[in-house]
Amino acid sequence: MEPGVGSPCPRASLLVLRDAQTRGAPRRARTGSGRGSMAVVRVVGAGYACPMSSRTIRILDLFAGAGGLTAGFHEASDRFRSVAAVELDPAAAASYSATFAKTDVFTGPIQDWLARADMPADVDVVVGGPPCQGFSTLGKRDAADERNSLWRQYAEVLTRVRPGYFVVENVPAFGGSRQYQDFLAATRPGGFLEDYALERRVLNAADYGAPQVRKRTVAIGHRRDLEAPGFPEATHAPKAAEGLLPYRTVGDALLGVPAAPDMDGRFDEVRTRVGDRELPGAFSPRELHFSRRYQPISRKRFAAIPEGGSRADLPDELKAPCWRRHTTGSMDVMGRLRADRPSVTIRTEFFKPEKGRYLHPTEHRAITHYEAALLQGFPDSHRFIGSRTTIARQIGNAVPIPLGAAIARRLLEVL
Repeated sequence: MEPGVGSPCPRASLLVLRDAQTRGAPRRARTGSGRGSMAVVRVVGAGYACPMSSRTIRILDLFAGAGGLTAGFHEASDRFRSVAAVELDPAAAASYSATFAKTDVFTGPIQDWLARADMPADVDVVVGGPPCQGFSTLGKRDAADERNSLWRQYAEVLTRVRPGYFVVENVPAFGGSRQYQDFLAATRPGGFLEDYALERRVLNAADYGAPQVRKRTVAIGHRRDLEAPGFPEATHAPKAAEGLLPYRTVGDALLGVPAAPDMDGRFDEVRTRVGDRELPGAFSPRELHFSRRYQPISRKRFAAIPEGGSRADLPDELKAPCWRRHTTGSMDVMGRLRADRPSVTIRTEFFKPEKGRYLHPTEHRAITHYEAALLQGFPDSHRFIGSRTTIARQIGNAVPIPLGAAIARRLLEVL
């Protein structure tokens, strides 16, 4: 039975009527509101499968973003159900609500949620990735960054809801940070989390079927009276090997996607009220296949960069002065993806070729938001609300869905 059509999981988000099973152009539905071409209708056929098992596994999602980690859990099994989520950014929280309509989503700082909200009951698993900018290798790695202390709020939630298991996801540098060491120390005898054991590994999303190389620290905790889940075994490898599939590639992920972006007009047609504002959306990933305008010099540069190439392949007359002066450093700048390999890590500014290896393998443009969402593994049933920039941030900050699903399947073995 299709979610939202007489199913146990009705949907009532303000979304566009569309066929969630195809990548073709969505069907249009208009209102008689007199607001130009704006379309504001109720969703049909969107969202993740509702849990149908009598043994539902209840998830609490902290620092939830647009719901990438929860999406992985829901993809792994219909036994998982997100019952509550906390997210600071209003647009990301709205995307989460639009996708998981039955989840109680708190919009605001986790400190406010801890002070004002009732904790959800009978939580089985807590998941989340505290903001990583304070110790990311891409940032200034400021040890005093107040965002580094948000693990304490995560830990406080654990003491209140007492889940059997929890998952913390973050950048690889998190595992070597003082914050992780403090978290680990809290689980030792005498610590405020002494009833829990905690282990971590660095996992590569490509090893679990994501068409993207993305390494993340994953820490999994369990109550000491419960079985330790361990970590998921790799299912993919750079080349097919015994028991392992070859890495999924950019070409695999983008197969069938129109070469020319065909959703330029869609962004101005749909709005959802979020608080006291109306924001663009909600959009399916397919509706995010819109283009950007480029300067003539940029188009000349794109045309001169071969598949797998970068700014190093440009003739001097097309290089920026700083590129001519600096011939070392990152060669991913103005880089073109290869169709026969996984993509590089999809970050929040993937739509800017000058920020990394984000040129389409064959087209003379950056990848679109739709293509980035596919490289992250988002299914067409997910929904996004916000400006182009904020939606890009939601996509780039998400845990790749195949990685989240692999973690969830591992937990499923002990739940």
